[in-house]
Amino acid sequence: MAFFFCGIGGSGMSPLAQIMASSGAAVKGSDRAYDNGQSKEKFTKLQGLGITLFPQDGSGLETGDILVVSSAVEDTIPDVKAAKALNLNIMKRAELLATLFNQAETGIAVGGTSGKSSVTAMVGHILKECGKQPDVINGAVMKNSTDGLGNVMLSKGNSGVMAIEADESDGSIALYKPAVSVLLNISEDHKSFEELYQLFGDFIAAPKLGAVINLDCPHSAKIATRAKNAKTFSLTNRNADFYAENITPTASGVTFQLKNTAYTLLVPGKHNVANALAAIAAATLVGVETHAAATAMQKFQGVKRRLETLGTSKNITVIDDFGHNPDKITAGLNTLQEHAGRLLVMFQPHGFAPTRMMKKGLIEAFVSGLKKGDMLLMPEIYYAGGTTTKDISSKDVTDAVDTGGKSAKFFNTRADVGDFVVSHAQQGDRFVIMGARDDTLTDFGYDILNRLK
Repeated sequence: MAFFFCGIGGSGMSPLAQIMASSGAAVKGSDRAYDNGQSKEKFTKLQGLGITLFPQDGSGLETGDILVVSSAVEDTIPDVKAAKALNLNIMKRAELLATLFNQAETGIAVGGTSGKSSVTAMVGHILKECGKQPDVINGAVMKNSTDGLGNVMLSKGNSGVMAIEADESDGSIALYKPAVSVLLNISEDHKSFEELYQLFGDFIAAPKLGAVINLDCPHSAKIATRAKNAKTFSLTNRNADFYAENITPTASGVTFQLKNTAYTLLVPGKHNVANALAAIAAATLVGVETHAAATAMQKFQGVKRRLETLGTSKNITVIDDFGHNPDKITAGLNTLQEHAGRLLVMFQPHGFAPTRMMKKGLIEAFVSGLKKGDMLLMPEIYYAGGTTTKDISSKDVTDAVDTGGKSAKFFNTRADVGDFVVSHAQQGDRFVIMGARDDTLTDFGYDILNRLK
């Protein structure tokens, strides 16, 4: 018997596959990117962990296998059709993650619309630095981790401590039974506020040790009373348990004061100070002293695709960022505007339904976050296949941003954006790539760097 991961290269699948392989289970998988020859280094690393890769045509499945799929996978996928033909057990990714997480003696689940990957990485880093030896399952590559692809941390022994990124988009956050719940924020992304209040309210009411709650988010503050033991954090409310003040950007990060002691982060932006407070608070709930947690944070190197500088050529800097919803885009633009240089921002929306839901917020984020002279460059919405209603275009967003007084241009393809940037970028500019789970965006950024030479 083997666990077969459909879309094994995905940000949610690959860490689970690595955890299972490290535990001694037989692991197999397929991925369209592997079939297309993309992200070769990633798939080579997975194979190096003893994972066998197959084309995504159903050929890798055998009697007795368990097929692991994401909530977005449709029945038309060849692996799913093959699994049904063989009468195999088909398990959702979130179900497998919940099974592993709920077995842990001390589980820390990080939830919220924005910041989950960064805070999960921060929690894992603090616990590792402070001798807790956690297992960490994350949706992003953690620069402080040398395990596998970097989106996991593996305990060297059975510590019983696990930290995970808990997703609410498919409702799977309800499956987890945490000792500590971390609620970063609540905003409309995949669900209505009514649904989110219920999901996150249950999430913070459930933990055995306590919940960490952001008082700067009015929506998370609204349901804070549902937590039995709450540790709060804030950048504005001095009554919070963890309150940061004197926040000052530096050339490579940010400094702040917590409980009358100054600390320096290697990652930029006020949003990362808030993230650090959340991680520090979570660590204290599992027995780490505040100063030790904050000191450990000073060595935190960040995660991939979070305002990550890919390089500079001809004094033009290329920056890669995961920003794909209004809150993430606003936080990223606010941090970028703390430093000099015109912004050429390419935003690649993924999915027609999410773009439709977030349209108003996206427009507001770019109109408020861009300065005069900056430019928004948008290729058409990325279509990953399947059934959907294509009743919205990137042009709807760029037209509205342009009407709002900021420069915005629509392009039919991502390649057209690249051609524009290469021919129009000037010395001192910063080309920022924003978009969700898509390794080819990073590849695109490096391609632009090479073309600028």
